[in-house]
Amino acid sequence: MAIRVRHPNFLALVVFSFLSIASAKVFFEERFEDGWESRWVKSDWKKDENLAGEWNYTSGQWNGDANDKGIQTSEDYRFYAISAEFPEFSNKDNTLVFQFSVKHEQKLDCGGGYMKLLSGDVDQKKFGGDTPYSIMFGPDICGYATKKVHAILTYNDTNQLIKKDVPCETDQLTHVYTFIIRPDATYSILIDNVEKQTGSLYTDWNLLPPKKIKDPEAKKPEDWDDKEFIPDPEDKKPEGYDDIPKEIPDSDAKKPEDWDDEEDGEWTAPTIANPEYKGPWKAKKIKNPNYSGKWKAPLIDNPDFKDDPDIYVFPKLKYVGIELWQVKSGTLFDNVVITDDPEYAKQLAEETWGKQKDAEKAAFEEAEKKKEEEESKDDPVDSDAEEDEEDADDASHDSDADSKTEAGEESDENKDVHDEL
Repeated sequence: MAIRVRHPNFLALVVFSFLSIASAKVFFEERFEDGWESRWVKSDWKKDENLAGEWNYTSGQWNGDANDKGIQTSEDYRFYAISAEFPEFSNKDNTLVFQFSVKHEQKLDCGGGYMKLLSGDVDQKKFGGDTPYSIMFGPDICGYATKKVHAILTYNDTNQLIKKDVPCETDQLTHVYTFIIRPDATYSILIDNVEKQTGSLYTDWNLLPPKKIKDPEAKKPEDWDDKEFIPDPEDKKPEGYDDIPKEIPDSDAKKPEDWDDEEDGEWTAPTIANPEYKGPWKAKKIKNPNYSGKWKAPLIDNPDFKDDPDIYVFPKLKYVGIELWQVKSGTLFDNVVITDDPEYAKQLAEETWGKQKDAEKAAFEEAEKKKEEEESKDDPVDSDAEEDEEDADDASHDSDADSKTEAGEESDENKDVHDEL
């Protein structure tokens, strides 16, 4: 049966697990309930440089359930590293599902929201950016250029980034990211339980050399005609075409009235581009009747390719960790699960994010509304400024009235206005 069920409000998922996914293996599940710190180890990475960020245990500034808490980055311009251990396992012959939720409350400009799965033995107190990992997965945002889901697989000690582009969510609400790797070497990436990308480990990562390559010995046949269009042999250059000048005198130009031929020389009209001149003559193009198509070298078996039926296997998965750099803090992680059953992960997402998303969105919109109201109160164009504008208008009217008084005198009222201004 499904294991590691800790939350008392998780009853619906427990029942579902027994009835529909009784065979699901849950290798790790963390909902960050009380006691979570006993299961996670905060790394000392960057601590000596005073660059190690602290985590907050919170449900965030806006949420759908104040009791559903996670861990959130709390300091700007900091490195964050934290990890948890679980019983070592291999995904050989089984599907691997890695899922978690993440929320960028800070309207992230540059920073990551990804997590890692690590293999073998790791010194968790030294876990950091140089620690080898098996899988890195999750959203990454930096400026306008980078807004994507990282899906990096380590194969033969080399980190390989997915070749397909998978855009990530960029708003300030919670989203669920799911990475599924199957024994047939296919994969799927989901966001909020919706598939965003799918394919093969063979084609979408450079894990192995290609099965087929272009034949290096092949050469294009000498009689191969790859010109799709050719000059029309029937098209002839019009007689006198080469005599057409590029420029002609401007017929609208007139000699200035003050032009003196003896002093200024003989006047000549300036030239303009000749509308009749079409450039060097070229025969029009026609379809080449002998066109053979674009030549391509034939594909042959790659002698360097050696299939690996275990290309999808990570044999010693043992830790899950968060390691990232954030310019602006506020990213909140929650509801981490590692299982062999996509349906279990899907149901978990629905029981958490799915039930809370509407209330969270409403809370966010209310927070934004209050923020706008507070900012409007701090607007420098306030009531005092409006009063100043009204006083200025009064002064203008008073000035008109005073112009009718004796020269050099001002009315008492006008003096008061000027004194106030």
